[in-house]
Amino acid sequence: MTTHINVKEEIKKISSSIKDSLIQWRRHIHMYPELSGQENKTAKFVAEKLKEFGVDDIIEGFGGTTAVVGIIRGKHDITAALRADMDALPMEEKSGKPYASKIPHVMHSCGHDAHTTMLLGAAKILCFLKEHLQGNVKLIFQPCEERHDCGGARKLVEEGVLENPDVSAIFGLHVFPELPAGKVGTKIGHFMASSDIFHIKIKGKGSHASRPHQGVDSVLVAAQVINTIHHIVSRKVDPLHPAVVTVGKIKGGYAENIIPDEVEMGGTVRTLSLELRDQIPKWIENAIWGVTLSYGAAYKFDYKPGTPPVINDEKTTKFALGMMKDLLGEENVVELENPTMGGEDFSEYLMKVPGTFIRLGIRNEEKGITAPLHSPVFDIDEDVLPIGASVLSYLAYKWVEEHS
Repeated sequence: MTTHINVKEEIKKISSSIKDSLIQWRRHIHMYPELSGQENKTAKFVAEKLKEFGVDDIIEGFGGTTAVVGIIRGKHDITAALRADMDALPMEEKSGKPYASKIPHVMHSCGHDAHTTMLLGAAKILCFLKEHLQGNVKLIFQPCEERHDCGGARKLVEEGVLENPDVSAIFGLHVFPELPAGKVGTKIGHFMASSDIFHIKIKGKGSHASRPHQGVDSVLVAAQVINTIHHIVSRKVDPLHPAVVTVGKIKGGYAENIIPDEVEMGGTVRTLSLELRDQIPKWIENAIWGVTLSYGAAYKFDYKPGTPPVINDEKTTKFALGMMKDLLGEENVVELENPTMGGEDFSEYLMKVPGTFIRLGIRNEEKGITAPLHSPVFDIDEDVLPIGASVLSYLAYKWVEEHS
């Protein structure tokens, strides 16, 4: 017979007691970052910890990726999932911290080291409470969030990560420098934008700069294409429906006095609307077609869908807001008003099962923790690590308790 416990106080106590371990784990992962699809050592570290905690089932290399999936089994079949991403970014760290990256040109500048650590913390907490756990908790340590072409969330979903046992709800969080350290925030509905990539090749006819009439100026055509597609949002999209079309790179030519045959460019499309996400590529290609036709040029257009928008489920988000207020106090929970136009492949899970994505504040001006995500001096206030671990474990524990 199991004894009744005050789970909220137990989770607070356990998360506080493992704070030093959380900091140690996070700094280890931070010092040895790995790029998308190469998270082998991180995955091994995660798997070793899960075994140490007593997680019931551990699958390494899930779906032919570097993912690690763990299952903590409770009394009933109801299953909640928790997800963290593991990959780092290709950039040089300039923080000067003693635990700065030891790997040249690779850095955890998006907080995935913290996410992985907090999910490890949640796993340890839930293993402490296993005899009281009313359902299963699936732990998803995901690779390749920063790149969509190497087996991230979409690949894991395709390989059945939300099945056997079937997941009824999923929760995840992301560190957020715009919120004060220790505060959490989320909102019902549209939370983050889709993120798609496009590439355009303009094919003209090269000529000498002194004789432009003998060629088709691919640079001029490319400039006109850029101007035209940047007008799509202002003239085609309802102003009340957010969308961003950005050309972020362009390449063409090798000499100042030669008009090149070709110019290549690439960019991104972000929107909160699934309908707009389908429509904007058509508008872009129409714009390219019209401009190139008028100049006598040709083109190649390649559009690569990335991640859908993150749309938080109403039921799970109301649940999450209530549980976080209960755990942390109402003053530390923010019901966010506006979505952001950044992308996150947590959306792939939400396309299949209800769930909620949460922001965890890390900003602490007294400690100098103010850098934005993807900055070479990015860091977190490590005092938030037990908070994130406690939030994840409490949400999973209470979800299976209330739905068993």
